[in-house]
This record gives sequence, C-alpha cells and structure tokens, in this order.
Amino acid sequence: MRFVKRMTLNSLRLKVLLAYLAGMVLSITLLVIAAAVVLQSDLLPRMDMADAADGLVDNVEFDSRGWPVGFDASMDDRAWLYEGPQRETAYRILDDAGNVAVASSAGEAFWPADGEVLRLARGTFSFEYDDRTFYGATEAFEHGGRTWYLQFVASSRFVDVLYLVAFPLVVAGVLVFGFVMFVAFGLCAYITLRLTLKPLRDVSKSAAAISPRSIDARLDTDAVPVEIAPLVHSFNHALERLERGYRLQQEFLGHAAHELKTPLALIRGQVELLEEGRNDRKALLSDVEYMTRQVQQLLLLAEASEAHNYHFSVVRMHDIAHEASTYLQRMAESADVHLTVLAADQGVTWEADRGACFTLLKNLLENAIQHAPEQTLVSMEIQENIITVRDRGPGVEPEQLALLFSRFWRGAHRRDHGAGLGLAICQEIAMAHGWELSAHNASPGLMMTLYRVNNPNENDCRENSAGERLRHRQDERTAQGCASG
Repeated sequence: MRFVKRMTLNSLRLKVLLAYLAGMVLSITLLVIAAAVVLQSDLLPRMDMADAADGLVDNVEFDSRGWPVGFDASMDDRAWLYEGPQRETAYRILDDAGNVAVASSAGEAFWPADGEVLRLARGTFSFEYDDRTFYGATEAFEHGGRTWYLQFVASSRFVDVLYLVAFPLVVAGVLVFGFVMFVAFGLCAYITLRLTLKPLRDVSKSAAAISPRSIDARLDTDAVPVEIAPLVHSFNHALERLERGYRLQQEFLGHAAHELKTPLALIRGQVELLEEGRNDRKALLSDVEYMTRQVQQLLLLAEASEAHNYHFSVVRMHDIAHEASTYLQRMAESADVHLTVLAADQGVTWEADRGACFTLLKNLLENAIQHAPEQTLVSMEIQENIITVRDRGPGVEPEQLALLFSRFWRGAHRRDHGAGLGLAICQEIAMAHGWELSAHNASPGLMMTLYRVNNPNENDCRENSAGERLRHRQDERTAQGCASG
C-alpha cells in the first residue's frame, strides 16, 4: 500500500517504469508476430535449408582420387534421413559441369530436370515431387582445386513436423525469457529511478522548509542530476528575487510607518491645541493634507509595482507630454517657472500604458518644477526613442545621483514636503515598460532621461483601467498641491 500511495499517476518514476514495461511488452509482441509471419511463408524453410547445406559441406568425405563419396562417420546416426520409401529428405553432390558425383537413395528420378535446382550457384530453391513441396539449398565448396556443389532438400511436411515440435518450445522460451527480463530489468529500473530521484526528494523537502523566516536559504545543487540542475538554479534565482522583493517590502513598510508617524503626531498636537482653545485650523488642514499626500503616493507606488495593472496601446508621446504640462501649468505659475514641451516630430508614438505614462511624465515635470529657481525654464524634449526633462536649478551632488530613485529620499531645494516617492514611482513605471530612466547633472540643472530600450509590436492594444486609476489619483494629488500653492 505504501508503494501504491507513493506511485501516483503523475509520478515521473511511474511513467518511466510504465514506458519501460510497455516497451518490453511491445517488443515481445512484435517478436511473436514476426515469428508467426515468417512461419506462414517459405522464407524460414529456405533459410533453414541453406544453413543445413552449409553444415553438411563440412562433413563431405572424398576418396583417394578426390571424388566425393558421402559424409564422414559423424553423420552415420543421421543416415536414415536420406533412406527409406518416404524420401522426406535427399542430397546430392555435383561437379562444376553439373554431373552427379554422389547422391542419396532417392535417385536421379527424384530430382527435377529443369528449374532452379539446375542453377549451380549458392542459393535456395523449391520444387514439387509426388504431390509434395520440397525446399532445398545449394552450397558451393572447394576441394582438391575443384568446385563442388552440395544440394540438400527436405519436404514441407517434414519441415512442418519440425516446426510443430519446435514452435511451442520457442514460444515457451520467449515467454520465459521475457518474464525474466521483465522482472530483472523492471527491478533494476525501479531501484535506479529511486536512487536517481532521491536528490529531487531531498531538494523538495528543502524547498518546503523555506519560509519568510528563512528566505535567505538556497537549494543545494551538488547531488542533483545535471538534467534537473538548471531547474534548481532557476528556482534559486527566483528565491533571490523574492528575497530582494521581501526585503524591499519590509523596508517599504518601515519607511511608510516612519513617514506616517510624523504627521500623525503633528495632527495630535493640533487637536490638543484645539482642546486648549487655541484654534489653528489652517495648520491642522495642512498636516492632514500632507498625510493624505503621502498615503496617495504609497498607493500609487503599490499599483505601479504590479505588472498586471498595465495594458499597452500605441500613444502619441507629444499629446501626453502636452497634457501633463497643461495640468501642471498652475503649479508652474505659482513657482514662477516657465514650462515648455519641444518635439521635432509631434507624431512620435510609443507603446505604453497611457495612464501610467501620464503619471511618469507629470512626476518628472513636477519634480523639476519643485527644484527650479524662480523665472527659469523647465523643458521637456521628445525624440524618437528618448525623452528628456531638464530644470535650471542647482542640480544634485554627484554622490546623491544614485539616491534619486530611492523610496522616501528627499533632495534639498524642494518647495514642498513630499513623501519622496515621486521618482520611485517613475522608476517602477519605466521598468514595467522596459524603459530606462536615468539622471545626470546638466550644468546648470538636472536632466532626467527616459530611454526606450525596446520597441514592442504595436498591435492588439487596449486601454488600461488600472492605469487610468493611477492617473486619477495623481491628478488629485497635483490638484491639491496646486491649490495649496
């Protein structure tokens, strides 16, 4: 029962064993069918006669003149085969001219005067005599510098009697042989598969033991078969990615809790002041707005990190850029910053999620506005495969460039007190599209470069409702920022 339970229908070991057993059964069946087909034809008697003639050649005796006289003494116990009235078998030896040198008691009348039997060449033949079919073979041999030809024949009924006796023995032998092979090789195959698959069972137990508390564990590939090793390596790489994601999520939760702790403390303090009669409604609303902004950024980052939220369509990047700059125009006017969108070809199209792409470009422009000095220019330039956003501010210290896209990191010279998630959201959106987003100092200012690495096929495009939700929530956040400005 234990064996039956472990050998499930979806077991690789069971499938290999069944394939082996099926091959054994098929092989035995084909052997039996082939034997039956051969027995129904005259191929086997002809082959047997050829073998018999070849064996008789070695026993031919010659006299002192080199003339064949019969067979040696070792054939005396089989001399009866060629004697008697039934004449079921016969032989004769001919020279190269076709003259009979010696023959059995059947006599010359037994042998036909024409047909294949007169062809003095190695091969098989058959003929009819006394309403019986005889199968024979001719075998050539050399002696004393001359060529001789031995012809041996046997009747079909004599051959049938031999086969009738031999066939059951052959079948029994095949069955016994097949059974022994079935048991021996089946047992060997089972033991071999059990030992071969043992490393997989060990790897499976190791994988089942991995939990969030031991996510840094990896599967051992030393004892795994080379055919399975790539699968285990891929699983280990997947564990590495999961560990990185898990660590990022843990870090994200810690940062989020820390960021939300501060505005909650401020709101608590404002409420306590209200209880003491000091009403500062504006400060309280400002704290609530700041906390709301952070929560919205957290939600946007969570949605931007999920690939299933994206559905792609062919979009005109100039239209999206113009829409984003128009939406941020009030914020730019409040900061006394001039926005401009430049495009040598307004028909440039990319395959993207429209809502997510809108969020990306708007976050880049908003970040530039927040760092741009008054009465300066923030520009966006659209090319075939590159989009750049540049401000004319103080730029970023070289050692801080790598931190720009880190979550919750804030640079100096900002006009607002955001959560530090805007560029992290842009990076997530760019990665989901297969794009590259980078930053470098432009002297003056900072330049963000969005590079389209791949160029997907622009077909089967659909609008993405989740992407539109990203855009809607970003619109709310921007509108609140503009209103406060």
